[in-house]
Amino acid sequence: MRTRTENIGEGPFVLTPHVRRAHATPTPTLFARRLAWQTSTSLKDALAAASGGAITLFGERIPSLLAGLYGPRGLRLLLNLACVLLVLSLPLTAAGAAAKPSALPETTTLAVAQIASTDVGAPRASTTARGVSAGSRDPSTAIAPEARAISTYAVAKGDTLSSIANAHDISIDTLAYANGIETEDELLHAGQELVIPPAEGAVYTIQDGDTLDSVATKFEVKVDVLISAYNLINEPQNFAPGKQIFIPGGNVPAIKRSETPRQIAVPLTPQQLPPMNGRLQWPVNGVITQYFWWGHTGVDIAAPYGTPIVSSLDGVVVATGWVAVGGLRVCVQGGDGFKVCDYHTSAIYVSVGQQVQRGQTIAAIGLTGVTTGPHVHWEVWLNGAQVNGLQY
Repeated sequence: MRTRTENIGEGPFVLTPHVRRAHATPTPTLFARRLAWQTSTSLKDALAAASGGAITLFGERIPSLLAGLYGPRGLRLLLNLACVLLVLSLPLTAAGAAAKPSALPETTTLAVAQIASTDVGAPRASTTARGVSAGSRDPSTAIAPEARAISTYAVAKGDTLSSIANAHDISIDTLAYANGIETEDELLHAGQELVIPPAEGAVYTIQDGDTLDSVATKFEVKVDVLISAYNLINEPQNFAPGKQIFIPGGNVPAIKRSETPRQIAVPLTPQQLPPMNGRLQWPVNGVITQYFWWGHTGVDIAAPYGTPIVSSLDGVVVATGWVAVGGLRVCVQGGDGFKVCDYHTSAIYVSVGQQVQRGQTIAAIGLTGVTTGPHVHWEVWLNGAQVNGLQY
């Protein structure tokens, strides 16, 4: 090894060869840390350079280029593009935020529970060690909606099966089945108590051996109707022998109509009948579907099923009941030789011998007899001959 000595100042200065020697013993861990640091530094520098370049590119060069080429229109295009990119990035941002847990600290949950427990009327709550709110000490069972109630009615003087059914907005068949009435001719007595169903359906007393399936099949309804009406999942005791229940929409047999029409045997004298007062009143607010002509003895007026039919004149009810072709009908005899009959009704609300006034409800639109749709066959008689009621 060669050395060189130079005089600097007073004493000799010896230059020796540069020795490449580490200041610390190299280890794999130290090498990895140094490599990671160098890599991160390089990435930071690269990102800084890239961001600076992007800012310069999008903030200065591209706007100036677009402004030079397209003017304000180019700037608007750039802004619209930026808005689109922002909107597209929103779902990614939201997904990232949702992934982060946002639970309140245990102390916060406990404080909220304590505040709730001090409020007037608020349910008492407690929290476990994990901050999970526990149930109230005073639990209450949710009350299931009650099934529609079955009521009773005391028959008054002059009531008929039809008038009672009409007053309670149910069909005569529903009312008859609930009370074991099989024929329309059955007489009602003042003071007699009738069971009144709450709606269209069947009132039924559960018998020994009945099951949900058998009762549902009998009245042609789904089992779910019974379960829902009486909350049978939680209260199975509601379906027990001897219990009277109402089956909404249950199919009931039709009452047997009167085969012999009821009517006054002896014609009324003019002195027993009120005089005509003006023209005949329109029986129902409907649409004429067939006029009076030699082959058609009345005027057909269509209206929705159950629409009230009113008396066209002051008079006395002289006939009610079932007749061939015409179905269920009612006739009112008035003064000056006029008589008006309404056919195809679904219910009659008056009885033979009853006095009625012009405009009083006496029946309802129906489909009885031979008919193709709900309507009334309005028939007018004058001195024993059929006439066109529209002329009077």
